[in-house]
Amino acid sequence: MAYKITEECINCGACEPECPNAAIYEGGHDWELDGKTYGENDPAPSGANEFYSNEFYYIVPDKCTECKGYHDEPQCVSVCPVDCCIPIS
Repeated sequence: MAYKITEECINCGACEPECPNAAIYEGGHDWELDGKTYGENDPAPSGANEFYSNEFYYIVPDKCTECKGYHDEPQCVSVCPVDCCIPIS
């Protein structure tokens, strides 16, 4: 399972530098996976485009490991001031 950022995001950016997998991107910015760059309309593995946002930070689920192997808990969750990082259901 991976995490996502909800629309309650206030764009503080606290989560982005904490992610050990570089899975968090600022809204409107393209993301990278396996040396390829993807944008809002580019076909991406596992339907990751569904989580792309122009308005707030977003997490690429194909890169999110819930910080397993790095930390005891997801770092985005631990630093988010508005609790908008939640597991994808």
